[in-house]
Amino acid sequence: MKVQIDFEKCKGCGLCVTACPKKILKMGAKSNKGGYFVVECIDKEQCIACAACAYICPDSVLEVR
Repeated sequence: MKVQIDFEKCKGCGLCVTACPKKILKMGAKSNKGGYFVVECIDKEQCIACAACAYICPDSVLEVR
């Protein structure tokens, strides 16, 4: 189970970054088509599939499988 991010829907609010207990999400340097700097996962192997990021995301752009 790993986190997946829909980069084009992300608005870069950063709520998921603060919610991640493993601190593996960070604000990226690349922007999407909407001009938002989007979140990225820096180490998918460390993901514990807690889904805290998905629960807090107001736009439902994160999915944990």
